[in-house]
Amino acid sequence: MRAAEAGRSAAALGYRAAFAVVPRLPEALVRGAASLGADVAARRHGPGVRRLEANLARATGAGGVELQQLVRDGMRSYARYWADAFRLHTWTPEQLRERTRVEGEGLPELVEALESGRGGVAFLGHSGSWDQVGAWAAATWKAPVVTVAERLEPAEVFEAFLAFRERLGLTVVAMAPNRGSGSGGGGASFASLVRALRGGAFVPLLADRDLSGGGVPVQLLGHPSRAAAGPAALALATGAPLFPVSVHYEPAARERRGRNRWRPWTAVAVVHPRVTVPAPLAAEPGTRPDRRAQAAAMTQACVDVLSAAVREHPADWHMLQRIFTEGDRIEGVRTGAAS
Repeated sequence: MRAAEAGRSAAALGYRAAFAVVPRLPEALVRGAASLGADVAARRHGPGVRRLEANLARATGAGGVELQQLVRDGMRSYARYWADAFRLHTWTPEQLRERTRVEGEGLPELVEALESGRGGVAFLGHSGSWDQVGAWAAATWKAPVVTVAERLEPAEVFEAFLAFRERLGLTVVAMAPNRGSGSGGGGASFASLVRALRGGAFVPLLADRDLSGGGVPVQLLGHPSRAAAGPAALALATGAPLFPVSVHYEPAARERRGRNRWRPWTAVAVVHPRVTVPAPLAAEPGTRPDRRAQAAAMTQACVDVLSAAVREHPADWHMLQRIFTEGDRIEGVRTGAAS
């Protein structure tokens, strides 16, 4: 127990040190070191890499050399996320706008909903830099950006990530456990998000993994999984529109002249068309709609969109945890619920 506590304390110290030290280093050096570290991790083929490999194999059907290359690219993308995460709070709004692009068929409707005060919910997956997109939204739109954060142990790690996201301009609600609720979080956090949406907020939520224990069964990339029902439940409770949002990276163009010849990658967020509320699903005429069934259908619709995005940009899917609920045993990797 003492060894575990010491390990958690060391992790907390490491995160705090990274947030303090990394922004002081040259950005090109940080990204180069992150890429090198990713290659080393891929070669060592530890538990997280093996899990990523299995997930990518299911997502793409790749194998052999193709899968090895995809895993290496995936680890580099994951390292890119962390290299930027430790510096995001130092970026100016201009830098955020230069390094982030938000597009998609659903974007005009989302902007209209926020400008009219109706609020909007985004269903995101663990792809690309979701933190960067949240920071961009906070710096660009007038609507407040409100999200949730998973409680981590030790408390110092949770507090470090809470402070990190708040420095980005996000309002963060701690996710309270409420297993079996199907709302994707505890009653207190859900109520806080409802109030935020009714106040016109933008609420982006990572929902492709079930952290509450009350998620809904879905088919992700053609395989059984569970996703958080929170985004759909919030949309149903408030009338705010629900948009699947996928994020991936693309190389930024180098400048041929000037001092800034080296440039970082661009995070691209695609706002897909709004997920409509299904027709009332009631057991008998005149009874109340089955909100759970509606939320499940809306969640599956979001997962379908993100599945297509993962297939298009598999290297940017940062899924080093268990995500599928059947036939997912990997030697040397725990197969319990994702944490």
